[in-house]
Amino acid sequence: MITLGDVEAAQKRIEGRVRHTPVVTCDAISQFVGADVLLKLDNQQATGAFKERGAANRLAMLTEAERASGVIAMSAGNHAQAVARHARLLGIEAVIVMPRHTPLSKVSRTRGWGARVELFGDTLAEAAAHAGELAQAEHLTFIHPYDDLGVMAGQGTLALEMLADAPDLDAIVMPIGGGGLIAGCAVAATAMRPGIEVIGVEVAAYAAMAQRLAGRPVSVGGPTIAEGIAVRDVGQQPLAVIQALVADVVVVPERAVEEAIALLAEGAKVVAEGAGAAGVAALLAFPERFSGRRVGVPITGGNIDARVFANVLLRNLLRDGRLVRLVMEIPDRPGMLADIAGRIGGAGGNIIEVSHQRLFASPSVQAAQLEVMFEARDHQHAAEIVSALEESYTVRRI
Repeated sequence: MITLGDVEAAQKRIEGRVRHTPVVTCDAISQFVGADVLLKLDNQQATGAFKERGAANRLAMLTEAERASGVIAMSAGNHAQAVARHARLLGIEAVIVMPRHTPLSKVSRTRGWGARVELFGDTLAEAAAHAGELAQAEHLTFIHPYDDLGVMAGQGTLALEMLADAPDLDAIVMPIGGGGLIAGCAVAATAMRPGIEVIGVEVAAYAAMAQRLAGRPVSVGGPTIAEGIAVRDVGQQPLAVIQALVADVVVVPERAVEEAIALLAEGAKVVAEGAGAAGVAALLAFPERFSGRRVGVPITGGNIDARVFANVLLRNLLRDGRLVRLVMEIPDRPGMLADIAGRIGGAGGNIIEVSHQRLFASPSVQAAQLEVMFEARDHQHAAEIVSALEESYTVRRI
């Protein structure tokens, strides 16, 4: 097991190459949860994620022979970028193996740091197996994203910084993928502030650590926006630390992660990827667990695909009732569209999209079907607009 001394040594090694990111309060999340919530913005690292900490420390620990031979890593994106960047800074050749379905933005950014990228397999496990084969064939040093003591110690520097800036935290809530981040942070946090709770967060489709801790067979899989923590095989070295020092591991639904991304964007003006927002998702899913406490939440990454980010925000507007889609059966006669637009606009709604089908969608030739999407201030405002339309039309909300 690593010690606080290992984390402090890592902090000295990476000083000047990894940013000391800010800790900020967030009123929007604090009010929702009923807690004093502080965010540590590690999405502001050069590669957009905390992974720089572990990669920088591990690469700094290489021997001269290992530097000359080069390194290899497997990753869904953030560890890849971190290894690529710090290898480039040290003049080391880097090969990165990524699953085939890794977001294109992460693939292009990894290549942008000068690494040789190979896309292989549909999962991290398949990518890892291929990376191991390449490491042997090409005599490369394998830089594991989480099951490595040097990487764990580097990730623990996040907790050192957070407690230096906010020493009176009652709890730190952070995502778990393979476990390297939470293990390093648990070592640092519990040594610096005895009694603090370190709580891990997994997404429902990939609750591997929770299953391991409960002694159950690991069963994971399925689509998730939190691909950065979509891990099947948790690290054995992190697992030992987590069993000893982590207070709890909670599992959140996919919807909570989407809501966390949207709340961070709107309420904190912070862009977070799915894995990066997992800590906030836990607060939203289990507010009673944190009510009345001072809670630190690392925003561990901000590398979210722009299209996915836009879709998350739109889906959240629909859930909140601020974006409303209706299907209406209307008489096929002049003035109907103008009347409907007038009712929506007169009630303060803003029409976004209209689709008017006269030939095939309606059951009668004397009628037409209208699909309309409009924007409202909130759920109550949307209900008022729908009521105004229902006075004269048959309305179905979709």
